[in-house]
Amino acid sequence: MRKLIAGLALIALVMLSISATRDTFTSDLKAGFTLGDPDIASINKLTFGPEGILFMGDTKSATIYALDTKDITPKEKGDEIRIEGFDKKLAASLGTSTDDVKIYDMAVNPISKSIYFSVSTTDGTPVLLKLKGEKLENVPLKNVSYSKIGLVDPVGLEAKDRRDRPLRVWAISDLKYHNGKVLVSGLSNKEFSSTFRSIPFPFSESQDYATLEVWHAAHGQFETFAPIKTFDIIQIEGKDYLMASYTCTPLVLFPLDELKNGVHTKGRTVAELGSGNSPVDMISYEKGGKQYFLMSNTNRPVMRFKHESIAGYKDAVTEPVEEFAVAVGVPYDNLPFPYVLQMDNLDPGNVVYLQRTANGDLLLRSRTTKWM
Repeated sequence: MRKLIAGLALIALVMLSISATRDTFTSDLKAGFTLGDPDIASINKLTFGPEGILFMGDTKSATIYALDTKDITPKEKGDEIRIEGFDKKLAASLGTSTDDVKIYDMAVNPISKSIYFSVSTTDGTPVLLKLKGEKLENVPLKNVSYSKIGLVDPVGLEAKDRRDRPLRVWAISDLKYHNGKVLVSGLSNKEFSSTFRSIPFPFSESQDYATLEVWHAAHGQFETFAPIKTFDIIQIEGKDYLMASYTCTPLVLFPLDELKNGVHTKGRTVAELGSGNSPVDMISYEKGGKQYFLMSNTNRPVMRFKHESIAGYKDAVTEPVEEFAVAVGVPYDNLPFPYVLQMDNLDPGNVVYLQRTANGDLLLRSRTTKWM
């Protein structure tokens, strides 16, 4: 009996130790979090990090927020999804019409496989929604656990481009979490305004940002003022690279370890994907032991790039491409999915995407990567 009691006591002690370790990890990761109202002005970009932490890019206040969603119940595989008239369902969940809402971004929680959407109403109110079945739930943005960091030297609130269009919306053009850092592309208020930031997480006072320069073949010139529209991280020969896509549509590689604070870096343009187009979103997936990248576009179908094609391309595009919509450099495949507005990895074998169909319907759909 004594041995049994001692054994049970030992098991209980081990379980307490495991629990304490888990709590310590969570506590360390969220050590700087505050309970209260983060006062979010806009939610333009979304991406998930570890422990159900959702990072939100607010261009109006030029701030990155980290929200503790507490959505950490593991799920191995996402549900099969096909929801037609998604914009109508979304608007109805807010008690309004489709004309009064705008969907900014979509992100999948890799733990729970829940899909989150950032939305704004016509009065500018930011809204965060989570899909549950075919219904949308409002995610509270008040009395929540969060941390935040303001961007150093963001593009000014009143800044405009040569066509008199506001530039502040590009203070945060894309957002990803990678290896303990929040990576942010956008524009600064500096002369070379195209900027890439690397912000350690948990947030502190530290944030690095480099200015970028690219050869824009469709424009026939070097540029330092156009923001990256979407990006991902690609590993080539054991080294991480920023793979960035811009409007009209150069694809550019930057060694991630060279994007240091205060350093001006010139990227290697590996493709011109055709003028008259702007990239929208970029994700990667694995199939058959190989890695692929998908990029959605405003005026092109979804493009699929093979990792081996990018990694094996040692040249650079250095000459102008004057013919409209002509592509050169790294090869790619056009997939039969035009007008994809948002996409993300649902689970290791499936992606989920928002697509505007030929009849004007907004479709939210999951699809296996076997056929992509």
